[in-house]
Amino acid sequence: MTNQKRKGPLAGLRVIEMAHVMSGPVGGLFLADMGADVIKVEKIDGGDDTRRTVPPAINGEAASYMILNRNKRGIAVDAKHPKGRDVLLRLMASADIVLENYRPGAMKKMGLGYEELRKLNPGLIYCSISGFGNDGPYAQRAGYDLISQGMSGLMSLTGEGPGRAPVKAGVPVGDVTAGILAATGILAAYIEKLRSGEGQYVDTSLLEASVIHTYWPAALALATGRSAGPMGSAHPVAAPYQAFRTQDGWINIGAIGPANWARLANVLDLPSLLVDERFIDNGSRMANLPELVEIIELALQRATTDEWVEACEKAGVPAGPVRSMAQVLEDPHTIARKMVIEVEHPIAGTVKALGCPIKFSKEDGVTSKGSPLFGEHTVEVLREVGLSADEIFQLAKDGVIPSPQTSL
Repeated sequence: MTNQKRKGPLAGLRVIEMAHVMSGPVGGLFLADMGADVIKVEKIDGGDDTRRTVPPAINGEAASYMILNRNKRGIAVDAKHPKGRDVLLRLMASADIVLENYRPGAMKKMGLGYEELRKLNPGLIYCSISGFGNDGPYAQRAGYDLISQGMSGLMSLTGEGPGRAPVKAGVPVGDVTAGILAATGILAAYIEKLRSGEGQYVDTSLLEASVIHTYWPAALALATGRSAGPMGSAHPVAAPYQAFRTQDGWINIGAIGPANWARLANVLDLPSLLVDERFIDNGSRMANLPELVEIIELALQRATTDEWVEACEKAGVPAGPVRSMAQVLEDPHTIARKMVIEVEHPIAGTVKALGCPIKFSKEDGVTSKGSPLFGEHTVEVLREVGLSADEIFQLAKDGVIPSPQTSL
């Protein structure tokens, strides 16, 4: 799956992904889905750690690795070996983009930092993702999604209420968002390169990726000096905007603003809500939120979640069910939007994965190939940068790359 066979708005760009686990691979996945030739470089001793994050596995292949690394080519190189470093320098000298998520300073220590590479490739866009960024007092700290959620304020906002244990988001929002920010920064740098011909260094972190989810509570803190606390699914400045219990489950209702509030009162057959001084405007509803929730949930016990969703939809009230992951992945709208796709993997077979969330009118992203086997494209990629069969054989003999699985 070389550059020439790809389609999509980024077809023709070559990305070297020296990244592992989640944040960097998410950024590489976004670029690959938009057509870039993403070459994933894995460590020689077992590759990306997610290859061993099992269960779940499909025919022995880790599902967590496969879902993050589809549409990429994979090579394995010992970056700490002088010959391995030379191979990577040769590869990066002809690349458009390098994406890495090692701790700050690690790539420089291997001789693969931005300052070294820009001498070989002045147009290179080099993006680093770390726990806390490449400067500031926390720069050298180890960063994980859990740590970033706590330090960003997210965990102070997530949970059932005051006095309860802090709760992180159920998904690694820092990791995933950092990958998206990396892809966004890379594309911005590429647009600037089209004007100037020069590359540049792009830097983002898990902490910043978590902090940007706090716009509303940050606005409150910056304006008043007060910190919001956990409110379950409720909103810190608008009501009703949260999950409510129904006869058989839960429904999210966002009836904020006078028009939607009036529509909801009509749907619930509670016209008295519109003249009750406790709920006459948004400020009043926020001040009396517990009473409001009790009244709405009592009314919602009359019917099922699906029945209330249908009623709200007919009335124009924003609402939706709280679903399990299995329900989401089977939903006809999810399928119609191509957010569940099938890709082919040489060992796992036909595998379902999440699709590209960005759609283009000219052509969809590239979403047809499964994740690479360990070192699968090493020979192919090294040949593309001019190494001979003898040179590749010697690298394998020296333990710099895996033993070739295909004929040289």
